[in-house]
Amino acid sequence: MARVLGVANQKGGVGKTTTAVNLAAALAAAERPTLLLDVDPQGNATAGILPDRAALTSPTIYEVLLEGVSADAACRPTPLPYLTLLPASPDLVGAELELVEAPGRENRLRQALGPLLERFAFVIIDCPPSLGLLTLNALVAADAAVIPLQCEYYALEGLAQLMKTLDLVRARANPGLAVDGIVFTMYDARTSLTLQVRSEVERYFGDRLFQAVIPRNIRLTEAPSHGRSILQYDLRSAGAVAYLELAKEVLAHDEARARSRPRSPAPAGA
Repeated sequence: MARVLGVANQKGGVGKTTTAVNLAAALAAAERPTLLLDVDPQGNATAGILPDRAALTSPTIYEVLLEGVSADAACRPTPLPYLTLLPASPDLVGAELELVEAPGRENRLRQALGPLLERFAFVIIDCPPSLGLLTLNALVAADAAVIPLQCEYYALEGLAQLMKTLDLVRARANPGLAVDGIVFTMYDARTSLTLQVRSEVERYFGDRLFQAVIPRNIRLTEAPSHGRSILQYDLRSAGAVAYLELAKEVLAHDEARARSRPRSPAPAGA
């Protein structure tokens, strides 16, 4: 059964899509069947993993959410053997408004993903940089959130707002929603602001921080323009190494949860 992780931050430009794409690629590189699901109308995760996004045809996640198409029919193979993509298209721009009047509007993604969960070890959802209905659908469908966080002045304020949103989702729609971890992105240890923000985040959220940090890295910014993950573009880069380390932590969290689950009692007479 897949573990569904929503990569979420309502603030744009924090490395959210970069994290979704490259975490998914790193999990696939570990030979874990992984689905990368793009619910951001910008479609950057789709463009970042498909070499020729211009050739993308329907169905996409739009048809899954609004027209009842099966999620399986919208899935596409990628150049990475263990990575599958459920892409976004420009039609998704209008989905927020169309979902407002739709029955079961916040549960549509969870219901659509249900039949796919046995096929994958992980589903990584790239959320929009907002807290609208598409992000709500992602968080209702998710087991946990992965939160990319840039070390900048407004980081803590935005993080506090996101934590309140997660609390509301737990209270109203998804009681099991957890935080898998907060990951620092575009990290530059040479600046005093980076160290100050890190210190503050550690003080309030220390037990939820990933040890892996994603550095500022030119190869990470170049890879999407080639329709490739950083692992395909430059496996030896600092960015690739960082995302491989992040994937190791995600896998370790998953294994720890599996060990902590109560075992079913043995049948009588066994």
